[in-house]
Amino acid sequence: MSEQSAAKINRLNRIAGQVRGVAQMVEDDRYCIEILNQLAAIKSALVKVESQVLKDHAACCVAEAIASGDETEQREKFEELVDLLERTRK
Repeated sequence: MSEQSAAKINRLNRIAGQVRGVAQMVEDDRYCIEILNQLAAIKSALVKVESQVLKDHAACCVAEAIASGDETEQREKFEELVDLLERTRK
């Protein structure tokens, strides 16, 4: 496993711990604002992981498609990114 993959796994494991913590907060009937603050932190952490995965995709998969000179592969990678962006805007 690469160092970058290990870093993403560590972040995801921390996020999973945060989610378990929020579930416990709900069970303990904690103050709603405290729960919402933790949920906001989880969303922010997920966005950071998402951003890193997207950067990795661009640096690896998209760059390889460009370097290959294969227009079909280039178009596929471009369409994947457009589809992803369209889904995240909804």
